[in-house]
This record gives sequence, structure tokens and C-alpha cells, in this order.
Amino acid sequence: MMGAARAILADDERLMREQLRARLAEVWPELEIVAEAKNGQEAVELVQRLRPDLAFLDIRMPGLTGVEAARAIGSACHVVFVTAYGEFAIEAFEQGAVDYVLKPAEPARLQVTVQRLKQRLQAPPPDLGALLDQLARKLDTVASSQRGPSHLQWIQAAIGQQLRMIPVGEILFFVSDEKYTRVQTEGYEALIRVPIRELVEQLDPEQFWQIHRSTIVNVRAVSGIVRDFRGRQLVTLKNHAEKLEVSRSFAHLFRQM
Repeated sequence: MMGAARAILADDERLMREQLRARLAEVWPELEIVAEAKNGQEAVELVQRLRPDLAFLDIRMPGLTGVEAARAIGSACHVVFVTAYGEFAIEAFEQGAVDYVLKPAEPARLQVTVQRLKQRLQAPPPDLGALLDQLARKLDTVASSQRGPSHLQWIQAAIGQQLRMIPVGEILFFVSDEKYTRVQTEGYEALIRVPIRELVEQLDPEQFWQIHRSTIVNVRAVSGIVRDFRGRQLVTLKNHAEKLEVSRSFAHLFRQM
């Protein structure tokens, strides 16, 4: 194949597109990202118009799913599926006809994908019909087994010059001021521009409790409740020295503790 490879990225989450673009730039700097799509229909239209060599398609998108978009794209370009669901990657892609990227994209795993893709680009795109049928069935099975809304799985934050994807399970708490929200894990802290009121709506309420208008805590990180000399309730954490104030509005959450 002559010249640098050209690709499109399709994901309904802008942060995921930015993260994948940044990771690809690290491990495959020659790759040219010619366009981005917010849904499957846009991806199909971009492939038809721009004729890229590769399409990175999120499996779950509104409108057309990544699988449906891949079926519409056909053999116009090579397809790479992007998924947060390990069961797709483990089973469906073992056939080797197509590759995948697990969210959030990690450089080491992406490097393996890139090497495979460079090999695949030496040949025409394969017929994915049978694989796409299998993926569609599996997607339906997973969708029907899931109850309730999906919750935020990771936070994208800048730490110095590095863009990091932080799994929400590793986060001890969030504390906001007027401009930023601090994200605290056992090992480091980061700042994001997402207010507490938005985070509360996106996080799993079984795991993350708002305890103050400016604070959300991971319940699994809580070791207990103490009172200070003024009678205020303070949350203590298992692996962090900081104590978090509980406002009166949220004191009822800890009456059973």
C-alpha cells in the first residue's frame, strides 16, 4: 500500500474519540485521521465520501450500531471495532477476521492492534458477513440482559501534560470548587471541569454518594464516620488521610453506619 494509511473514528462520546486519537498518535504517528463521526450513520457517509483505509467503529452507538455501520460499509475499508465489553473481544474476534480496541485504549494493547492492522492493509478488506451476524446476536443478548441506565465507567483527566483515563472504581472522592473538580485516588489527584451536579447524574448511585453540595464519595472507600469538636460528621477513608465533611442535608445516609 502506497502512502500513509487514512482512517476515520466513530464514537458517540467525544472524550473517547479524543482519547483514541491521542493514543493512535502515540503508537502510529503516520496514521492520518481524516474525520470523526458521532454515530454509525455519519461513519458510513464518511467512508463513502472519503474512502479511508480504516474505520474505527464503536460497537454501541445511537442510530446505527458499529456492527450495522460495518455491514453498510461492507468491503469499502478495513474495520476495527472499539468496545468496552470484553465478551465481544474475547469471543467474536478470535476468528481473526477483524481487530478490536478495548475502551479505554491502552498503548500496549493498541500497539498489538496496530501491528495487525499494518499487515491487514496489505490485502483487500475481508467479507465480515458471518462475523457481523454473530456480533449482532451477541449485542442483542448483552443489551437485553442489562437493566437500567449505564453509568460512568471512567474519567478523563489531565495530569500535567499527560491525558489519563481513570477507572471510576479507583476514585476515592470528588471535591469541587467554583472552577474545578478534584478527582482523588489512592496514588494521585487530578482536576476536571465537570461540576458535581453533572457527576452525580452519571455515577452509579449505589457506589457513589453525594455527602455535601461539593463532595461525592466512593462508599467502598469509606472506613467510618467521626464527629469533630463542633459536632460535624466527617467521613474517614480506608487508604487516605483526608476527612470529608458530611452536610446536614446528607447526614441521613450514614445513620445505619
